Amino acid sequence: MIYDVLAQPVKGIDFAPASEAAEILQNLRTIITTTKYSVPLERDFGIDADMLDLPINVAQAKLQSEMITAIKKYEPRVEITSISFTGTDDGVLVPKVQVRIKNDNE
Repeated sequence: MIYDVLAQPVKGIDFAPASEAAEILQNLRTIITTTKYSVPLERDFGIDADMLDLPINVAQAKLQSEMITAIKKYEPRVEITSISFTGTDDGVLVPKVQVRIKNDNE
């Protein structure tokens, strides 16, 4: 089964997700919406924001690379199938990551 995860923060954290899939998807959302160096005891966690203010095509390439690296490191239970972007008129990129959960029995 393929799951879509948008890089948009969600209010609150579910400390008791209903399933392993829900836990994994929440972890992915946290990884791709956290700025690197913002987590005090894990400075390398998240996505580096160095691509801010770069041209959109360059920013997309760098952001995609950052997301792949971070997801592989911090949530190895998934396989990334694609990463796509939507944008707003004011230049905000919203990544969408599609993943397949390894060993998913659904």
